[in-house]
Amino acid sequence: MKPAAVLAALALLSGCATVPGGTPDRADRVPLPFTGAGLERVIGQNAAALTRLLGEPNADVREGTARKLQFQSRICVLDTYLYPKGSGEPRVTYVDARQPDGSAIDRASCVAALTRRDGGR
Repeated sequence: MKPAAVLAALALLSGCATVPGGTPDRADRVPLPFTGAGLERVIGQNAAALTRLLGEPNADVREGTARKLQFQSRICVLDTYLYPKGSGEPRVTYVDARQPDGSAIDRASCVAALTRRDGGR
């Protein structure tokens, strides 16, 4: 076998190497798929409806006509982003969720945890 072919084969195989006993870095984790399933109770709601569903927000941030309401529990942190459509009242158009340590969590699971009667707070 030619030296160039050996080096090419070794380069290809080096990508398969793993660190024994190591844990994957955050960058190596598989991202959770982004779907809207399970978010029907939140998407499209105004601030008053969110408060009835999830309780008082832990943070209320306004920037221009946009608004972010954040809800927290021991299970997760949910950020809801409200934007007006035309001259209408701002409504939730996007939702983001994470565990308190910043790790990924399914958004619908976070909504469910926050809406449980004994759930989060």
